[in-house]
Amino acid sequence: MSEITYTKQGDYLIPDLTLPTEPEIQLGRYAMMHRDYLEQHKRVTYLNLLTAGKLSEHLYQTEQTALTRLELLTKQLSKEQGVTEELKEKAPMQWVGLMNNIRSQAEEIILSELIYN
Repeated sequence: MSEITYTKQGDYLIPDLTLPTEPEIQLGRYAMMHRDYLEQHKRVTYLNLLTAGKLSEHLYQTEQTALTRLELLTKQLSKEQGVTEELKEKAPMQWVGLMNNIRSQAEEIILSELIYN
């Protein structure tokens, strides 16, 4: 444990406090959405992660989980709804429309289960 140092300002000793440094991590869309949610709605959790130097790591893990889950849900929903490569060849515009709907469904699930929770 490091020793706390103080700086005198007038008649007061103010502790020299700094946040732990975190490695620079490129955060994606889901990580930023989750960060904003934590900051606005789960303030204590946000501040605990921030002061422990674990916020970036938590957000990175959330981003990776969201992306993996999006891919799995998209595959699962397209299989359930019969959206196949064969349909892609026969009716590409219909396939695109169905895949956009499936991706929206998957993203809605991710947002409610992972990002805004």
